[in-house]
Amino acid sequence: MQTATGELVALIVPVIVFAFSMTATPGPNNMMLTASGANFGFRRTLPHIIGVTIGCVGLMAAVALGLGQLFAAWPILQTSLKVVGSAYLLWLAWKIATAAPPSGACQADDKPLSVLQAAAFQFANPKAWIMAISGVASFTLAGEDFLVSALLLIGLMALVTVPAISLWAGFGVGVGRLLKTARHWRLFNLSMGGLTAACVALILI
Repeated sequence: MQTATGELVALIVPVIVFAFSMTATPGPNNMMLTASGANFGFRRTLPHIIGVTIGCVGLMAAVALGLGQLFAAWPILQTSLKVVGSAYLLWLAWKIATAAPPSGACQADDKPLSVLQAAAFQFANPKAWIMAISGVASFTLAGEDFLVSALLLIGLMALVTVPAISLWAGFGVGVGRLLKTARHWRLFNLSMGGLTAACVALILI
């Protein structure tokens, strides 16, 4: 028991470092959160942040329960998910690229992602899959300690993900304060939409 406890304690720092490196670095989620922070502000972006967190830990839990093995047995499921995820990401990129400035007349029609939309997207996000599969493979213990170590991994992921991705939303808020004209906003939204669309390449590779 003491040996198992020691192994669990030894996992804490590596898992925190892993979680931060995976969630704080650029990717589809953080591109969209930056755009959302700039266009809608931090408070209205909170459901997006919460949804990303729920989706990431939910995906990791699903992988721990064997979803990764299901994809290995039925590759068509993974291919279908890639196609759906790519189409959805392109739609989101278009929404970002064509979003009106916050003071524009059409702003009332634009909405940030909901908790459910952001959570569902994680199951089509290649970076989230890499994080989930590599995390479960690297930071869970074998045998009877698997469940406890998986719960530790998932709990730490949730704790780290919220502040890590919030940095990107906060960065977006800061950028938004620097955009003074409608032209600046159009260029920013086009750039963020283009970067989000470019993430499709990660899905299709």
